[in-house]
Amino acid sequence: MSIASVSLDHAGRPDGALNIDALRADARRESRGLLALLSPGLLLVFAVIIVPIGWLFWLSLFDESGQLSAANYARFFEQASYIKTFVTTFKVAFVVTGACVLFGYPLAYMLSQLPRRAAGVCLIFVILPFWTSVLVRTYAWLVILQRKGLVNTWLMDIGLIGQPLPLANNFAGVVIGTTHIMLPFLVLPLYASMKTIDVDCLRAGMNLGASPAATFRQVFFPLSLPGLASGVVIVFVLCLGFFVTPALMGGGKVIMWAMRMEQTTSLYSNWGAGAALGVVLLAVTLALLGLFHWLLGARATGVWSQR
Repeated sequence: MSIASVSLDHAGRPDGALNIDALRADARRESRGLLALLSPGLLLVFAVIIVPIGWLFWLSLFDESGQLSAANYARFFEQASYIKTFVTTFKVAFVVTGACVLFGYPLAYMLSQLPRRAAGVCLIFVILPFWTSVLVRTYAWLVILQRKGLVNTWLMDIGLIGQPLPLANNFAGVVIGTTHIMLPFLVLPLYASMKTIDVDCLRAGMNLGASPAATFRQVFFPLSLPGLASGVVIVFVLCLGFFVTPALMGGGKVIMWAMRMEQTTSLYSNWGAGAALGVVLLAVTLALLGLFHWLLGARATGVWSQR
């Protein structure tokens, strides 16, 4: 029986151990290099996001007299107006997000099926509202939807209604104006996701005997869900902190969380209570986004397990 010889280094260790040590040293050196490259970005995130959020949380722990207290958070449960404002904020966010999905998905699908030049021209009209101030667009909707605005005047002239419809200075006006502002934020990521879908996948489904409706439902729609999820998250989060359009289109009757924070800090100069409003909104938003991410992960796992 022959015994294989093992070469040793000057310390009496096998060459394999020496190679492992060298690889670990290279890995540590590479990690330090990557950390050095990431340091400017990490510092920027810390200065722009972490520090303001920490300062916001710190302010929320002090009452009007400057004493350490939980009174700012206890106010949510003691005053019904806070709960009503909180519910109204998320109600507007959910309704506007649903309306954007209802109108934005067919629009993005139509754009994805057009030739490249025609789609580029149509995308100009999607991006065009960004060239106009949100304030100007909101006042334009007030002119269109008010009691003597274009919509009510036209409907009364053709005899469809006998009196003006309440389309402004209420919840409906807030939803209409905010949906118009938020729609491009859903269409653009959804269109980008749809354009990456391989046409061969759709052809393969039809070659296997699936109808166009079945191909869309079982192939195209699942592949477009990442873009739809991105657009939904963007629209929903923007709606939670939206201020200008709800303040003007609501006519003081629809109070959202951002408006309540503005009143608390500017009108009553209570920075602790305003900071607590921001902390609560941030915590609930992160919880909902986590739940949304978990649901998407569970659905994806279920789809792959079925396959």
